[in-house]
Amino acid sequence: MCGRFAIYKNLNKLKNIFNITNSDFTNTKSFNISPRQDVNIILSYKHENYFLSSNWGYNFINNKTQNKQIVINSRIETINTKLLFKDSFLKRKCIIPANGYFEWSQKEGEKKPYFIKLGDGELIYFAGIWRKEKHKDQKRRVFSIITKSANKKINEIHHRMPVVLNANNAQDYLDTNESNLTFENFDDVDLNFNEVSKYVNNPKNNDENCITNIN
Repeated sequence: MCGRFAIYKNLNKLKNIFNITNSDFTNTKSFNISPRQDVNIILSYKHENYFLSSNWGYNFINNKTQNKQIVINSRIETINTKLLFKDSFLKRKCIIPANGYFEWSQKEGEKKPYFIKLGDGELIYFAGIWRKEKHKDQKRRVFSIITKSANKKINEIHHRMPVVLNANNAQDYLDTNESNLTFENFDDVDLNFNEVSKYVNNPKNNDENCITNIN
């Protein structure tokens, strides 16, 4: 899965990499992005790319409990059948730029956080979906990150991982209107990981200590 991620460098490259149309955005660094936070995502409209603020998580009412819940990840295996996601996957794809994400490995009764990245934290792109939801009498954009079974390397930490794309595949993903997309033809991004401090466990902590290797 993907429950936290970071975006802290090379943000200035995004405008040129994706030919971003709008310039009225602010590149904000964050070393510890958590659900329900506003994040800049890239989406395509009429063959032009836009960098727009969006809130992390789809909200819905649980029919059994009638409680409001949030979903931050969408499983690629069921994204075409889940009522909450399938229309978005067909019509409203997005990518979420990041320099890496966090995952927790549970071994021998202890949960250890790891920071997963490309190289020294090069830009990577999560495949996602978005939609508009009513919030305080207004409409706001929300997004969810698509996940898949972890590859052999990441499986050492967790059995799920986000769908991670390079820049070329990210643009191809934005441009496609296929609803049965599986990502099998997209290049695999060679991620590595290192253990980090439990300092990252607190979403209020937001500095370089969140991503610092402790080994």
